[in-house]
Amino acid sequence: MVPRPEYPRPQFVRAAWQCLNGTWQFERDPGDSGLERGLLERDLTGEIVVPFCPESALSGIGDPDFHQAVWYRRTVRVPEEWAGQRVVLHFQAVDHDATVWVDGVEAGRHRGGFTPFSCELAGDADPAHAYTVVVRARDPRSGPQARGKQATTYQGHGALYGRTTGIWQTVWCEPVPATHLGRPRITPNVAASAFRVTVPVSANRPGHEVLVTVSDGSGTVTRARARADLDLAAEVWLPLPDDRVRLWSPEDPHLYDLRVDLLDGDGALVDTAASYAGLRSVTIDGHAVLLNGEVRFQRLVLDQGYYPDGLMTAPSDEALRRDIELAMDAGFNGARLHQKVFEERYLYHADRAGFLVWGEFGDWGADVGGPPGHNQQPTASFVTQWLEAVERDYSHPSIVGWCPLNETPQQLHDRITVLDDVTRGLYLATKAADLTRPVVDASGYAHRVPGADVYDSHCYEQDPEVFGKLMGGLAEGAPYVNADRDGTAWSVPYQGQPYFCSEFGGIWWNPDARPGDRSWGYGERPTSEEELQRRFAGLTEVLLNDPRMFGYCYTQLTDVFQEQNGIYRFDRTTKLDVSRIRAAQLRPAAIEQAE
Repeated sequence: MVPRPEYPRPQFVRAAWQCLNGTWQFERDPGDSGLERGLLERDLTGEIVVPFCPESALSGIGDPDFHQAVWYRRTVRVPEEWAGQRVVLHFQAVDHDATVWVDGVEAGRHRGGFTPFSCELAGDADPAHAYTVVVRARDPRSGPQARGKQATTYQGHGALYGRTTGIWQTVWCEPVPATHLGRPRITPNVAASAFRVTVPVSANRPGHEVLVTVSDGSGTVTRARARADLDLAAEVWLPLPDDRVRLWSPEDPHLYDLRVDLLDGDGALVDTAASYAGLRSVTIDGHAVLLNGEVRFQRLVLDQGYYPDGLMTAPSDEALRRDIELAMDAGFNGARLHQKVFEERYLYHADRAGFLVWGEFGDWGADVGGPPGHNQQPTASFVTQWLEAVERDYSHPSIVGWCPLNETPQQLHDRITVLDDVTRGLYLATKAADLTRPVVDASGYAHRVPGADVYDSHCYEQDPEVFGKLMGGLAEGAPYVNADRDGTAWSVPYQGQPYFCSEFGGIWWNPDARPGDRSWGYGERPTSEEELQRRFAGLTEVLLNDPRMFGYCYTQLTDVFQEQNGIYRFDRTTKLDVSRIRAAQLRPAAIEQAE
């Protein structure tokens, strides 16, 4: 049985495709000398189950040690009906630095462990030929790269976990004609009851047009076309009839189906793909963040997206969907997708469930002042990879905000630093790529962009009374702001924008803990579940009662290895009364009741 066989790119679907997950040849390359030693030319000595990383049990290897470099190899045959077409080979994610060869010739390379890349399998597809695909993935132990929560020590500790090396998301291929569609950008416009669909076209020809058809369960809603030969991307404007307008929301996550056709000068079909879209808006009104023009308090949970057997890779598509259901069962209406770029299938399920999410990058603690070899010093690849993530996920209605940096612990100097430049650069790049969603320049810690869309803090104070005093200054325009241990400022001053406590709680609770077990969480461990429930209710009440607080994010959905502060266990089983967690959250927030 092929693992993870579902279509990996659910908002840009072609009917013809081939999943390349399954058993590949595999070999470790601890000295990163494999190219010199001939690994490109010969069979490899072991096997691995793709798309699971070698550190995971599901890969069939389960080796948690460091892997300086690893190699993959397999043959690919394409179906007869693909003959004569171009074949694009897709890698949804390879950590960290990947090179791909086809039949011994380099076909592509990519740096960044969280985002997809593609290359050509061949020129004109030949079904009679067995193509040999070889991948080398380098993942050095030290040196700057965006790692998220991956530890640079052998064993995870605190809020750092094991590593993910090499291929960890689906590998697949598809045929495309010489002139073909690129991935569309779908922008909803609630004010005009319309969609704007921007469609890039490769190797365009005179007379080509793009035709977009919007439909729902009752049939075709509208269609429109635009010339594709005057610009690098065709822009199609699609107003919806008044009687077919239906907004996407948590209560009604309605999705329209889209079909995108590329037509030649004679009207013949050249290429086609299926997509979907939700009509919804996100905007700011004073201290509130609005969804479809209405105040919506965001009851978010921190989701790190780790699994005991697959690590950063979900064992199944159902596991992705189930995590959203578990969060909703506990009373949360959304999540911060924390310190990794999640598999796109997660967003597909969030779109269908009406689950609000903040897209985030895996760069926790990036700092220019770290020790030599500090793993998350900001580099140019931070910007390039983050823009790849925003481009991939732009059209998903479930995403209501972007978070390019997390907890950058740098003091506010009287000089501009590299981290200042990177923080501002990531913020401006995100705004340039997407003007439809709010952006936080850096979640918690070093806010460096004056007047950024939103402002936030992280606070793990466990006493609700003390927590309330810390958070109480927001009403006077002086909210809690993270600072260095000696009180030295990290951030530019708060300027009255929407504010939320985007990390709190983290209550340490493992009822199964035994003496000597590795276990960690925030603050003093409760002596009973009853104490935990009272603490949770007290902390959330502080934030729900604040008329200027637009949301919060509780740490966290599940335990992750030794970090045992989840609502659920690491294996997703229940460890406390979830109904009480839900009940503590569901009353209206003060900002939702404000005049």
